[in-house]
Amino acid sequence: MDTKKFKRISEYQWQIEPCGKMRVPVIIFADEDLISEMDEKVCEQAANVAALPGIVKASYAMPDAHWGYGFPIGGVAAFDPDKGGVISAGGVGFDISCGVRALRTNLTIDDIEKVKKTLADLLAHKIPAGVGSRGKLSLSLSQLDDMLTSGGQWAVEEGFGTKDDLQYSEENGCMNGAKPSYVSDYAKNRQKNEVGTLGSGNHYMEVQKVVEIFDKNIADAYGLKEGGIVISIHCGSRGLGHQIGTEFLKKMAETAKDNGIDLPERELACAPLKSHVGQQYLGAMRAGINCAIANRQVLTHLVREALTTIIPKAELKLIYDVSHNTCKEETHKVNGKNKRLFVHRKGATRAFGPGSEQIPESYRCAGQPVLIGGTMGTASYILAGTKESEALAFGSSCHGAGRNMSRKAATKLWRGSDVVRKLASEGIVIRSPSMRGVAEEAPDAYKNVDTVVDAAEGAGLSRKAARLIPMICVKG
Repeated sequence: MDTKKFKRISEYQWQIEPCGKMRVPVIIFADEDLISEMDEKVCEQAANVAALPGIVKASYAMPDAHWGYGFPIGGVAAFDPDKGGVISAGGVGFDISCGVRALRTNLTIDDIEKVKKTLADLLAHKIPAGVGSRGKLSLSLSQLDDMLTSGGQWAVEEGFGTKDDLQYSEENGCMNGAKPSYVSDYAKNRQKNEVGTLGSGNHYMEVQKVVEIFDKNIADAYGLKEGGIVISIHCGSRGLGHQIGTEFLKKMAETAKDNGIDLPERELACAPLKSHVGQQYLGAMRAGINCAIANRQVLTHLVREALTTIIPKAELKLIYDVSHNTCKEETHKVNGKNKRLFVHRKGATRAFGPGSEQIPESYRCAGQPVLIGGTMGTASYILAGTKESEALAFGSSCHGAGRNMSRKAATKLWRGSDVVRKLASEGIVIRSPSMRGVAEEAPDAYKNVDTVVDAAEGAGLSRKAARLIPMICVKG
């Protein structure tokens, strides 16, 4: 990307002043190398978002930003419903509430090394992964409605996990305001056999070792220590979320003109928050959030079963569960006054700072855990939200490394079997039903996660707590 079009605000902040139909500026958080390597489409998409009705303050892009559908992945934007603000299915993404859940254990690196391949095999057997993967649960439409209404709370009531898990999930495991009646039967039928599955693409379950602690106080609050073992689960709302996105994008595009919305491009189809379609999507999307939380909760139960089968002394406690494809109603300061806004985070995670009542009480001294996923062969990070982030970008941070090439391009450069062998030589055991999928997700197909995280910290969006390296990865 040509940096000449930006005004440099600071070492990690770049701005494009409003022009044309833009209502607010674009702000990108990145160092000079990251922004230079970004696709020009990121800038174009962020500028289109800046032209949407009711947008507040700016259209933001995180350090891992890359080309997405409508919004850039890594895009953040907040809308004021009292000023014609909109909600956009493309601003949430097709995989509604795709997110990461991290669990700490009482195990050591040696405990895992002794049983690594056996554990990898059992985890791959217990956790369905890949395109069209089906779980052991088969839900009726009535059961699906219960799950879509109550999310993780439903899963715990069904015996998948503990009430303690809910305390450490965003929204306490249940997104209020879900309306399963706004989710089509077709979407529900896509999901009835997919609860408790990883899916495909960049989704994974990893057994990780903590190799570095950056802030002992934050790490202590989260129960992390060097040499410890963490298990991370990355997945979302599977077929149901995709179907909700598909159906409402069409509805929003069809009703845009009637709502007086001039769309910069069809992929940015949206509806006023106070409109019938806007309220329908909001209810359906919230149901999708609950679907994803329930999915990760069931997967947590399956991981616990597998781990304790191989290592009976194992204990797994949830650190946090956070989503990165959502639109949430939140209160933020705008021009010195508290305003009720609807914050879209697409490929971006919430990152509330110390003292926030929206995070578990035991974390309020440290800030909300921000879980940054890696790429099979590279590091993952656990960070903490900051007070500065709430002023900078509505309490938001990056969500991962971010792609630097398409999946198609990756398969031209790498073979999955070669990637598996290379990672095995580095002590990382990969299990996947698809070697093509492994090639698409080759570590070098992504930006350098260390650089992305350093930029997020440098910009003040979040603060590094711990760095983790994979030992086992079950890949979708």
